[in-house]
Amino acid sequence: MRRRRDFQVFSLSFLDVISCGFGAVVLLLVLSKIYEPVAIEQTREELAGVVARLQEEIFELIGETKIIDRNLTSRREQISEIEDKIARLQGDFSAILGRYEASREESEVQIIIEGKLASARQDLSEEMARLLGEGYRRAPSDSVVGGIPVDSEYIIFVIDTSGSMQRFSWDLVQKKVSETLEIYPQVEGIQVMNDMGEYMFRTYRDKWILDSPARRRAIVKRLRQWAPFSNSSPVEGITRAIRTFYARDRKISIYVFGDEFTGPSIEDVVVAIDDINREDATGQRLVRIHAVGFPLPNFPGEGVPETGIRFATLMRSLCEKNGGTFVGLSRYVK
Repeated sequence: MRRRRDFQVFSLSFLDVISCGFGAVVLLLVLSKIYEPVAIEQTREELAGVVARLQEEIFELIGETKIIDRNLTSRREQISEIEDKIARLQGDFSAILGRYEASREESEVQIIIEGKLASARQDLSEEMARLLGEGYRRAPSDSVVGGIPVDSEYIIFVIDTSGSMQRFSWDLVQKKVSETLEIYPQVEGIQVMNDMGEYMFRTYRDKWILDSPARRRAIVKRLRQWAPFSNSSPVEGITRAIRTFYARDRKISIYVFGDEFTGPSIEDVVVAIDDINREDATGQRLVRIHAVGFPLPNFPGEGVPETGIRFATLMRSLCEKNGGTFVGLSRYVK
């Protein structure tokens, strides 16, 4: 009997433990099945809220970026306007400085640097007499452009279109071209090219522009906006003018307008022009070469720019060798 009782006590305890364990497992399973969907749903709602907040932040950032872009564009426009104002002020400063320097001078606006009027005069040819009429009389000696005689049948302008000319002297260039055209009563032909030999009117390439009031007005009008590339060396333009338009029965004068010479050698230029503009049997050159030197800005303490001195030296030599006159403009004139 005692052995059997011990066995029964052990069996009941064991069964209780086993039952409780199975009950706990079943309870855990029931609880997990009940609360799992709720947890998942909460997690989804939380994630949806996070996504919504992130989207709002992204939209806010996009809006701020657009505002920054607009502000940046506005600042750039303001900078551009300020740069334009600075450029205008620099131009005004240069003009004021030029007027200040001019007020200190008592000499004439134009100074004849080289050449005498008599050495540059040409006798009227039969063709000139026919064009001008029997009653025509040579104008007084002061009816010239800065001392340059104007009695040729054909005239060619070789104009430096570089940045310095455009910025500092272009109004004066237009004025001097107009004056030159005005004091010629009538000519057989006109041509305009820049110092590189590029024609103002391509339709008249290698041809004379027939003289007429309308053509003269067209030249002056076109000159206002004419700005082809230039290397600040008149060699190409002079060479092309002589080679293209010279003829034995024509009296031609070339007018070189410029302010700088940036070429490597003045002597090489003089020799090159001598080779093509040779003397005839009477010792006269094929064409006359005149030149007008335009002033460069001369800021206090800097002196006269070297390129301007080189241009004056070059053109003075060319004009002397080729029967012309070099005229230097002493200051800016509006």
